[in-house]
Amino acid sequence: MPKSPMKVLLIVLALALSALMIDSVFTLMIRPQALLDMQLATEAGQPAPRSWAVLLKDTEQEICIILFVWAVGIIGMKAWENRFQSSLLDRNYIPREEDEVITPVRAAAYYQSLQTLQDVSEREAVLPQMLITSLNHFNGTKDISSAASVAHQVSELKADHMDAELSMARYIAWAIPSIGFIGTVRGIGEAMSKAGEALEGNITGVTEALGVAFNSTLVALFLSIILMLCMHALQMGQDRLIQRCNDYCNRYLLSHLGA
Repeated sequence: MPKSPMKVLLIVLALALSALMIDSVFTLMIRPQALLDMQLATEAGQPAPRSWAVLLKDTEQEICIILFVWAVGIIGMKAWENRFQSSLLDRNYIPREEDEVITPVRAAAYYQSLQTLQDVSEREAVLPQMLITSLNHFNGTKDISSAASVAHQVSELKADHMDAELSMARYIAWAIPSIGFIGTVRGIGEAMSKAGEALEGNITGVTEALGVAFNSTLVALFLSIILMLCMHALQMGQDRLIQRCNDYCNRYLLSHLGA
């Protein structure tokens, strides 16, 4: 699990990579195919077809897809971090006997052991931080209830931190439909500017402009639905992780603390 500066760098690289990849697909595949489909329809005296290329060809759709791929990359990184932290629940951080009472002296020994973890990402994860903070507090105060309170405070802070790290993905989930509506406004504006041609019997320009309007909204809303589903799945996983960390701490540490 990378540190914060590395996370920022990965997020920026994910945006650049998604923009490069999607723009290449649009330039080499989607727009040439859309142009061909529209040309064939024009030669046949038919309106533009509702093919996938025509549906996706406009700038607003490209921007929406770039943002969607970027957000999915961010969510995927967070899901990987969540999986890493979940794997720590299988670690035996408190190697005690079943009926052993963890005294302040034993708490100090466990604390030193956790502090010497070589992997910084592991040491700063939710579960180790809960254990480290609780053990250190109990060693200093000898107060079991205070140690339990501190452990739960750490879990709440970590939960808030993980939730805050999804702010960019939430913004993208809001921005995608907004960009789709911008395409709608642009398309309707173009259609209105070509109303004179329609009155003269040429409705091709109006239909193409309205296609831009409706296609951009359709694509944006569809991507937004998928993105929100991914975000909710990730948030459920994060909430489950925090709950499991609290259960681990209660079962293997807090319930065995004693003078």
